[in-house]
Amino acid sequence: MPASDASIPDAIIAVPVRNEEERIAACLRAIDAQAGLAPGSLGLVLFLNNCTDRTEAIVAATVPALSIPVRVLTETFAGAHAGWARRRAMDAAAAWLGEARPGGIILSTDADSRVPPDWVARNGAAIRAGADAVAGRVELDAAEAALLPPSLPARGRLEDRYDALITEAEARIDPDPHDPWPCHRTAIGATLAVTRSAYQAVGGMPEIPLGEDGAFIARLIQHGLRVRHATDVCVTISARLAGRAPGGVADTIRARCEEPDALCDARMEPFIRAVRRYAWRRRFRRQHGQGLLARDLSWARRLGIDAAEAGRIAALPLGQAVADAERASPRLAYRPIGPRQLPREIRIAQAGVAVLRGALALTQILRRIAVPSPRRHIMDAERGRS
Repeated sequence: MPASDASIPDAIIAVPVRNEEERIAACLRAIDAQAGLAPGSLGLVLFLNNCTDRTEAIVAATVPALSIPVRVLTETFAGAHAGWARRRAMDAAAAWLGEARPGGIILSTDADSRVPPDWVARNGAAIRAGADAVAGRVELDAAEAALLPPSLPARGRLEDRYDALITEAEARIDPDPHDPWPCHRTAIGATLAVTRSAYQAVGGMPEIPLGEDGAFIARLIQHGLRVRHATDVCVTISARLAGRAPGGVADTIRARCEEPDALCDARMEPFIRAVRRYAWRRRFRRQHGQGLLARDLSWARRLGIDAAEAGRIAALPLGQAVADAERASPRLAYRPIGPRQLPREIRIAQAGVAVLRGALALTQILRRIAVPSPRRHIMDAERGRS
């Protein structure tokens, strides 16, 4: 390795920062406490934008005491938003890795979050196992969550239970070999990791005001890249009601405090409808892989997609084809449920997932019966000689 490349870290954490004087020091201490890494293998980019409080002074006082190399960028921009700031931070991390580290890892978290000591190591392990990107889970800060109205954590527990059930149903009906069960479907900027090559391949973080993290994961999947939704990667996030990014977690928490009956996330649709969606995706993937979509447009007629649009979709790579078909079909529009429907849908989902588990267990038994083990072959051969 050239001497100039020796000082480049293998992984770089990118953090957009705006007015986080109360939480930035804890965020930086948590990042600096990463364990299980080789010395010099981790770097940090802080992108301070439009700060008007003491954040810059706290960063300036804290950074010299950190054990990892840090690059601090500062900018004031009237048109700033979450997607713009996250992209600037991650672009700076990609530039630091440079061409010398195409497989280097760019990680993203937030300035009001606290990552666990094994966060980088667990993300790195998932990428070494074959993932191009890793999406982790989040948990609300327990002390801050305790101050919220009791109905909100109760609703959150129901949503988490239902989300786990429909995710398991999806993983069993339409399995992704690169993202096997157990997995989840969280996509949040507080815990993302991606190789530099994958980041560059999809054009970087979408520069949009809201939902840049979910759009980024969707973009990776549409490009056929391997995304692991790792259940063992979890970050603590703030449960505050006044956030820095419009449409972020704080706005969601506040909105649900103000409107307890607000609909759940889009993917939390009735269980029967969700199962139909997953079964459709499975058939669609199979037909796409066999080159049948363009030859037989009956699938498009069933979904209410006109022939011209169906022909365009059929010619797309698989990930893009699935996403565009779901957007184009009025019959695949998401119809999320409300919190009052959650208990009933959970009961239905528990029964449905139990059936799916049983079907899988039966399939595995039948396969073992149909494919004799090497030991059985030997025993049969010995019987034949006797």
